[in-house]
Amino acid sequence: MDTKEYIASGILELYVAGTLSDLENLEVYLNAEKYPEIKKEIEGIEASVLSLTKSVSPGTKGFSDIQNRMAKEGTVKTEPIRNKVSWTAYLGWAASLVFLGGLIWLYQQNDQLKLDLEVVSRENDAMELQIADSKNSLAKTEDLLNTIRDKNITVVALGGQTVSPISYAKAYWNKGEKKVYIDAQGLPDPPNGFVYQVWSLKLDPLTPTSMGLLEDFVDDDNKVFALANPNESEAFGITLEPAGGSESPNLEQLYALGVATS
Repeated sequence: MDTKEYIASGILELYVAGTLSDLENLEVYLNAEKYPEIKKEIEGIEASVLSLTKSVSPGTKGFSDIQNRMAKEGTVKTEPIRNKVSWTAYLGWAASLVFLGGLIWLYQQNDQLKLDLEVVSRENDAMELQIADSKNSLAKTEDLLNTIRDKNITVVALGGQTVSPISYAKAYWNKGEKKVYIDAQGLPDPPNGFVYQVWSLKLDPLTPTSMGLLEDFVDDDNKVFALANPNESEAFGITLEPAGGSESPNLEQLYALGVATS
């Protein structure tokens, strides 16, 4: 037996109200004896009805009968309650049940309203994040365009190397602002646990200086990264390094390399 469905059917309220037939009363009684949760629910309904009936008709004989019966026995009887209460008590019970039903309905409506407000709030938060991301993306694009169009910009093409001949990248170097934009669209996504690291190179002797990592490479849609470069670079290289980067480049994992011309 699905006791939750049985309790939710409303038959227990009718049992407490005394509106069921003798056969139905017996059925409820037997189920209450068999399933403790049903018995507990009946006792809870009786307690609620008694409390409300007392406030509606505190002086009725029906209320005293019910109160005495529950105090003495503490158990559910098969005898319909309607045989022990007056019509005045019936009116009080009816009003109490209507009142309880109204409270339950208001409680459910309030919960639904809270849920709706929470959904709307989350949607607003998501929209605000999208707007902020769009503004940041637009500002980044405008900054990139201004850098590329600067007449003093140095463009360095980085070609693929032995580990990945088809890879390529491009560096836009603004020496005045000491900034480099790396367009890494031509690089494959790094495997899990690895990251691309960009190096400023002096060629004679070969001296690498880390300019930074291409963080969140997979999630970056345009694959353009801004890095500071206060170095007197002669070339730029991009290697694949363990997450967090390395002190010196792993030349066996050199993906792209390009020489800067004056």
